[in-house]
This record gives sequence, C-alpha cells and structure tokens, in this order.
Amino acid sequence: MRQGDLFAPGAAAAGSPPPALPLERHQLLAWQERLAAHQGPLFTAGPSAPAAEQGQLLPEINPALLGDKNLDPIARARALDPLGLQPQSLSFWRWPSAPQRGAAIYLVLDRPPHLPLPLLLYVGETGRADRRWKGDHDCKAYLAAYGEALRRADLDARPSIRFWCDVPEAVKARRALEQALIRRWLPPFNKETAGRWSTPFTADQG
Repeated sequence: MRQGDLFAPGAAAAGSPPPALPLERHQLLAWQERLAAHQGPLFTAGPSAPAAEQGQLLPEINPALLGDKNLDPIARARALDPLGLQPQSLSFWRWPSAPQRGAAIYLVLDRPPHLPLPLLLYVGETGRADRRWKGDHDCKAYLAAYGEALRRADLDARPSIRFWCDVPEAVKARRALEQALIRRWLPPFNKETAGRWSTPFTADQG
C-alpha cells in the first residue's frame, strides 16, 4: 500500500480494512518542514521582492498595484501577502451573516507551533464567497485527515481560512489568478501539486 493512500478520503469504506500504519510523528514533521522550506522564503520576502518563478525572472512589482484587477495574474500573485488577509475560523459559514460575499480567492493555512511561519495548504476560487465552503469540499476532507494524523502524533493543527475579495468577477480571469498562486506557493492540498509533496492526506491523483 502506498503511504499516500493511508489518509485518502474514503480509504476506510465499508468492507475495506482500516489503515494499519498511521503516519509517525517524524514523518509528519519532515513533511511540514519540506513544505516550509519552499514557502518560508515567499512569506518573508515580501510582495515586492523579485523571485524566480517557473524558470522566469519577473520584474519588480509595486505592492500598490495589488488592487488593480487588470494586472497580469502572475504579477498579482507575486504581490499578494497571504498574512495581510484576515484569518477566519473554518466554521465561518455557520455564522448568521457571512463576513464576505461575491467573487474571492480563498487560502487555507495552518500555523504549526514548532514552525516560525504558517503553511499554505490550499488555494481556491469562488464566485460566492459566502457559500463555497458549505457542503462537501475535497479540501475539507483533506483537512480532516490532516488534523487526525497530527492528533494521533500528538501535534497541533491550527487551520484558518482567508479571503481575498479584490479579484476579477470574470471566472476565466479569476481562475488564472488562482493558478498563478498555486504555481507560486505549491499548496499541497491542491490537486495540481499533491504529487510534488507526496501528500499523504489526499486522494490518489494518478
């Protein structure tokens, strides 16, 4: 059995044996540290710092351009500081009144206490920020498996969600921005990048 299958949503379906080998503490810590090694410099560099991305050196981006919805999606992705967005509980959708509505990019982060900076686990886009997190969502299943794996290893999970609402209304443009962010941050719970991290909490993407 591949390690990546241990925490796949639905892995313990009726009639199938339960996973016999839960991830060990050192494996989870090593996985988090690998992700932090990539994302840490992005958090600390700041939105205007030059960075090599997909083999291309991008020009300096003025953070003041962050609100320009017509800016190139790669440039906007570089200008975004996730920590500048307000963190919210993952249960925000149960509140009587949603704190945000309309089009948005949303980011799910964890703040492991043993790491100096958060981990960006997932990036998504929606035209209905007040409703996207209701009901079934692959990321919710991955987060549940992630939290359970950490709990078994006596590690803390401190997830939060942040919404970036100054994004294009047009679906195509918004998805281009989402993909630019995924390429930059390589969040492990997105299907596009799960293979890179051998993510042990997601369904097999192969």
